[in-house]
Amino acid sequence: MHPRLLWICIPLAALIPACTARRGDSVTAAPASAPVIAAIGPCETVLIPHQGDGKTDVAIRHYQEIASRTASSGAIERLAWAFVAKARESADSGYYRLADECARCLDSREPGSLAALLVRGHALQSLHRFREAEEVARALIDKRAEPSPFEHGLLGDALLEQGRLAEAIAAYETMLDLRPGLESYSRAAHVRWLRGDAAGALDLYGLAARASSFHDPEPAAWVRSRIAALELEAGAAERALRTAGEVLERLPGHVPSLFVRGKALLARGHANEALAFLRACAEKSPIPEHLWALADVLRMTGDENGARAVEADLERSGAAGDPRSFSLYLATRGKSASDALRLAEAELRERADVHTHDALAWALLASGRPADASSRMEKALAEGTRDARLFLHAGAIDEELGRVDAARGWFARADALCAALLPSEADELRRRAGRLPR
Repeated sequence: MHPRLLWICIPLAALIPACTARRGDSVTAAPASAPVIAAIGPCETVLIPHQGDGKTDVAIRHYQEIASRTASSGAIERLAWAFVAKARESADSGYYRLADECARCLDSREPGSLAALLVRGHALQSLHRFREAEEVARALIDKRAEPSPFEHGLLGDALLEQGRLAEAIAAYETMLDLRPGLESYSRAAHVRWLRGDAAGALDLYGLAARASSFHDPEPAAWVRSRIAALELEAGAAERALRTAGEVLERLPGHVPSLFVRGKALLARGHANEALAFLRACAEKSPIPEHLWALADVLRMTGDENGARAVEADLERSGAAGDPRSFSLYLATRGKSASDALRLAEAELRERADVHTHDALAWALLASGRPADASSRMEKALAEGTRDARLFLHAGAIDEELGRVDAARGWFARADALCAALLPSEADELRRRAGRLPR
């Protein structure tokens, strides 16, 4: 790894949409319908009046007003990035589609616009079209007269999701050389976490946080939500509660922070308080991971009918919302091994990072193929990632194969990070570990 990365204990994450940072980051329906977009064209679509009272909402309306009054390309470009910020803040992929429409509008006015190409690349990345995002990033690098950090960050993001970590690190190192700061530090932090260095990742996220400001609230909030998630993973639930709470004071309704705060309250044994945060999280961003967590906590608090209703919603929407997380849910709950396997295999064709290999391994185990699951799990564990879900799955696979000592070791490692698991996963861990022979 680049010596500078080593020097600051470095190891992606920051201005990557909620989709990449955390596990299963997916998105919800577009705020503007496809028929409308098709009917009126990109420049008109992005000026459809926007609602909302937040700082980002105000910025969107401001740039819409300038663009409608002056036909300013600069205003359209700023509007695009405001839509990106709104997408990250709300976890609604429709805003990424609106950012892409801004790029189409810019390109229609200035064919070959590099600004349009960069916006389009980020929209493609956020919509999980990673190969296309890579192509855009490489085109930008070739076209720039002077190197810019942002296309190298985009290239690294696209490569990382495709499982090409060494190439991604090289792109991030170039980004860091060109512009040390929030974007490059946070990406380096995610690499550290993927490589198993949680302490180094926290150091780097700390640098990223110090380089951020709540004058630009979404990036500042996102970095701090990652810090809270790693604090929780390390067992420091009280610290995670404080960190996520501080974000929510500045940016109420920030989805990643709602999720971490809910899980931290669970780790502290406060299921009823956790329910409020996880319900708000799922209402704002009804992706599989959030609905799964909400169903678990509803069941913990005695609301079986509520849990079943949420699970019914999850099972209707999960395959479209986030195929990978929905595959994990199906395999964990024993709902439909064949669907879990189909979804994981399809996801792997687009996304070959450690978490997708893990989802496929888990689906293979649920399908009664533990030997195949073991081979796939080796790929999921190859980078040394410290992740409770990976360790739980590795232990379950070894248990099924009769490798008792190995299973016991994996279960112990999962237990050390168990605050990161969802309640039904923690139950699975206790059940499997409890039945190993003494």
